[in-house]
Amino acid sequence: MKNELFIKYLSQEDQLRAGCFDIPNAMDVVERVLRAYADGRVLYPDKTVQIFDEAIQSRINILPATLLDQGVCGAKWISVFPANPRRFGCQNQSAVILLSSLETGYPMAFLEGMLCSSVRTAAVSAVAAKYLARPDSTEIGILGAGEMARMHFLALKTALPGLRVCRVASRTEATERDFLDHIAPFCPDVEFVLCKGDYELAAVGADVLVTAISGQTPVLRGAWCKPGAFYTHVGGWEDDDETVFRADKIVCDSWHHLKGRGSPTLTRLYQAGKLHDEDIYADLPQIAAGQLPGRENDREFIYFNAVGLSYVDVALGYDFFRRAEHLATVLPLQREGIFDHPLESAGGPGRFRLRRS
Repeated sequence: MKNELFIKYLSQEDQLRAGCFDIPNAMDVVERVLRAYADGRVLYPDKTVQIFDEAIQSRINILPATLLDQGVCGAKWISVFPANPRRFGCQNQSAVILLSSLETGYPMAFLEGMLCSSVRTAAVSAVAAKYLARPDSTEIGILGAGEMARMHFLALKTALPGLRVCRVASRTEATERDFLDHIAPFCPDVEFVLCKGDYELAAVGADVLVTAISGQTPVLRGAWCKPGAFYTHVGGWEDDDETVFRADKIVCDSWHHLKGRGSPTLTRLYQAGKLHDEDIYADLPQIAAGQLPGRENDREFIYFNAVGLSYVDVALGYDFFRRAEHLATVLPLQREGIFDHPLESAGGPGRFRLRRS
């Protein structure tokens, strides 16, 4: 039987050339799929996490999901190795996304996934800010200055165009300067303040707070968070316990999935018996779908923590694939069934064996 199978491959550069780095579009995709999930139109099994170093949380995650309305099943395979920059001079994360058709089950696309993953993470925070931050927010404090911090600033500026002051603190002045060099040209209406590693200076007085670090040491203190602020917790153990206890509302992308994770502050408190299910106000899909209100007054300090939802990655990956499909490299997987190939019992490129030689 003839059974030709091909898959379309997209590099990060292909996706960038196709205009996939589009924050407003990403926010629209995120909102749509959050509502679809709330309506039961998404299959979302638990992810698989393999941790190889407990101390620094080196890990590989496999995250599957199915979008019933689009007829697409997909998965993101993402590695997080925090020691990479120091040991090997490379990024601490890498990812790929695989998409398959629900009509045939065949794989249809394989794409570099870090662009999608980074845009997704920031776009989810931006959608959360749309519902949970004060719309008149003018000051943002960012703790961390790497790629995720930069992505978050651009996304949050999209959600909250009134932001006019951005204070950035990182472990080194060089990374703060790098943040400024990459981001300032896009936002001439924003005053950037480099805090020279002073996390308190970055945080105090901010309407919006972001922690985007790769370490496992809290850098944000609850005492620095003012009433009415919105805080988006991006990674692992980034804030002290008081930050959680000061919150008027705690919102997650998925509390069910977050509370099983070992690293985030919310999870640590839950596993220690200091935080309970009833302390969580809502999941973001409930708010995006209009099932619960978001911010209800200007004095609420709202804490948002996203664990990362694979169905959002798959939705955004599928959107990127459709945008960039015309640039894809078509790779053959197989041209016919195994036994339709010319096979020889011994010797030659098509040989097969039944016994040990």
